[in-house]
Amino acid sequence: MHKVGFFRSIQLKLILIYILLLLVAIQVIGSYFSSSLERELTTSFKSSINDNINVLGHYLEGAFTKERTDDDETTLGEDLQGIIRDIDTNSNWKLFVVDNQSRIQATNNNSEQSKVGKKMTFEIVQKALLFGNEQTADKKDNNNNRVYLVAKPLFDDEGSVAGVIYVEAPFEDIYNQLEEINQIFLNGSFWAILITAILGVLVARAITKPIMEMRRQAQIMGKGDFTQKVNVYGTDEIGQLAIAFNDLNAQLKHSYAKTEEETRKLNSVLENMSDGVIATDETGAVTLMNEAAGFLLSVNPEESYGEFIIDVLKLDEKNVDLSELPDSGSMIIDFSDDQEIFLIRANFSTVTDDNDEITGFITVISDVTEQENLERERREFVSNVSHELRTPLTTMKSYLEALIDGEWQNKEIAPKFLEVTQNETDRMIRMVNDLLQLSKIDNKEHQLHMEKADFVSLFHHIIDRFEMNMPEHIEFVRELPNERLYVWMDKDKLIQVMDNIITNAIKYSPEGGTITFKLLKQRHQIIVSIADQGMGIAYDKLEKIFERFYRVDKARTRKLGGTGLGLAISKEIVEAHHGRIWAKSKEGKGTTILFTLPLMGKKRRGSK
Repeated sequence: MHKVGFFRSIQLKLILIYILLLLVAIQVIGSYFSSSLERELTTSFKSSINDNINVLGHYLEGAFTKERTDDDETTLGEDLQGIIRDIDTNSNWKLFVVDNQSRIQATNNNSEQSKVGKKMTFEIVQKALLFGNEQTADKKDNNNNRVYLVAKPLFDDEGSVAGVIYVEAPFEDIYNQLEEINQIFLNGSFWAILITAILGVLVARAITKPIMEMRRQAQIMGKGDFTQKVNVYGTDEIGQLAIAFNDLNAQLKHSYAKTEEETRKLNSVLENMSDGVIATDETGAVTLMNEAAGFLLSVNPEESYGEFIIDVLKLDEKNVDLSELPDSGSMIIDFSDDQEIFLIRANFSTVTDDNDEITGFITVISDVTEQENLERERREFVSNVSHELRTPLTTMKSYLEALIDGEWQNKEIAPKFLEVTQNETDRMIRMVNDLLQLSKIDNKEHQLHMEKADFVSLFHHIIDRFEMNMPEHIEFVRELPNERLYVWMDKDKLIQVMDNIITNAIKYSPEGGTITFKLLKQRHQIIVSIADQGMGIAYDKLEKIFERFYRVDKARTRKLGGTGLGLAISKEIVEAHHGRIWAKSKEGKGTTILFTLPLMGKKRRGSK
């Protein structure tokens, strides 16, 4: 059984999908959260600085607009310094108050007091003095720390720029906080991924467990075992798949059993066929041969697998190619030798797929040597007819020649000669009529005039007719049922059958013999039997009495005027009525001729 490795399994793929989805979600959430938090903190930081500067600027503008005299105790710088001192400002800031001459008037940082009175040439300050609007900027100091710069102009009563508040506020702490938050977020993400991986394993196992069971069951089914079923763990899609899989298993089990049964039937048919069957692939190589084919070709079927059909049928000796074989037809193959004639008929047919492409050939072979025997029998039949006609003709010729030579004047001999001539003429007429009737039967030209009739009444009528002219040395015994048995039949033809059989019984009955007439009713048919107590027939000749011109006692039959065709005609008529005729006999103990006829079905009451 092929086993799938963990690194190629669907379980690992599901776990990876869970983790990747979580990573994408964490990445998106983290990016959004980090950028939003950074924006919020910096905006809040800058807003706080601007609020403080606005408050401080309000008081500083008052100092700039104050009118000063020589008697004032404080200067502008001292007033500005005092305001800065009174209003609490962040000690981390660097705050400078610059007048409109770009000179520093005050600062909140004691270490920067030495710059008071000096000019500030910062670009941001110069722009604020020049344009009269607030200027901001972000930069990094010498220590590579982020610093927020603000230069807010201060106005006098006339609206002119009186000075500028310049602030340097470091906000590196904000990014330090962001790094700490991101580290916390990263740690949380790690634990989330770890927990997700564990949960993914559990979920993947829950999902893949029924799939693995179905996989194992499919492999078991591939070996022909359909007895097991997969467990159904729920009503979700996988549960529905498991139910469908079990239904498929049941259907396959039924189909497999049916296929096995059909295969056994086919094998039984092939093995018990009298005809040989050979199957080949599209190249003509033998893939199947039954025992009958091996027997006809005198080869071992198992050893013939893989051989070409041309070689098996010995067509290569006749220079016949596979492409020359008929797609659907037959050909006669001669396997005769010096001792005996042996002919085989091969019927070829092709096997095609849905695209009408040939995928193989089926060849059915049969022994047609018997047909040669039938041809011989036909020749014998012609010979028999010639012989049967020649005998009376010879007799008639000799008698007529005697009459011509003058015997016609002999009143004692002439009537006898004429009587013999007339009898032989009648016999030939009967023979010709029988031959014409058989010819019509063989050519399917005779028509039966069928009607519903009671066979028991017909049987009595025929026996009565024979009893009127019955020889004194023969006794008739009737064992017929006292009921009406209806048969769909041609009365004239069946009377002819009965006449032939009864006539033969009378011919072969000895002195004091008895002819017994019986009729037995079965479920769907009747069995008619006519038994005599004559000399009987050997077992190996029973079937031959229904052949044309066959006689058990030829001399006696000819003497009594028989043509040798009566039972042959009777057989054809009975079979035309869908019946069967046969004989039972023991030498010295008489012969019984039996035949069957189908009964007509009874109509239901009330039917029209």
